[in-house]
Amino acid sequence: MQCKGGQVVNITIISVGKLKEKYLKMGIEEYVKRLGAYAKMELVEVPDEKAPENLSESEMEIVKRKEGERILSKISDGTHVIALAIDGKMKSSEEMASGLESLMTYGTSKIVFVIGGSLGLHNDVLKRADEKLSFGNMTLPHQLMKLVLVEQIYRSFRIMKGEPYHK
Repeated sequence: MQCKGGQVVNITIISVGKLKEKYLKMGIEEYVKRLGAYAKMELVEVPDEKAPENLSESEMEIVKRKEGERILSKISDGTHVIALAIDGKMKSSEEMASGLESLMTYGTSKIVFVIGGSLGLHNDVLKRADEKLSFGNMTLPHQLMKLVLVEQIYRSFRIMKGEPYHK
């Protein structure tokens, strides 16, 4: 799909940690392949910060800050950033499609979704975000969240194009 001005929309998902599970990789690859008909899709993984199980508040802050710096280093100027956060706005699939379509209509060609690590996102990343999106109050593994997100992006493009997609 093209934005106002004719440029192809570029969608990037930046996530913390390496995806190891083969079944999740296969699902994500399938949706990325399908999305190729609508947008240029890029997946960026930044290393997670190694940390012991029981961290103090200050240690958690250090881990999130380091991961946050890695995330922010991958975001260029002029990019619309959507951070996934439990306290973000919950949207229906149709609302998500409408939001993406609106961004493209007004010339936004670079959209980045950010998925934090197991401790969540650092405040610096949340401050950089143009919006926060929530998929509900449940905590999901960030690797599984990537599959859910890429499926919803694909669904959004199908909705925008008026193409059939199961509800």
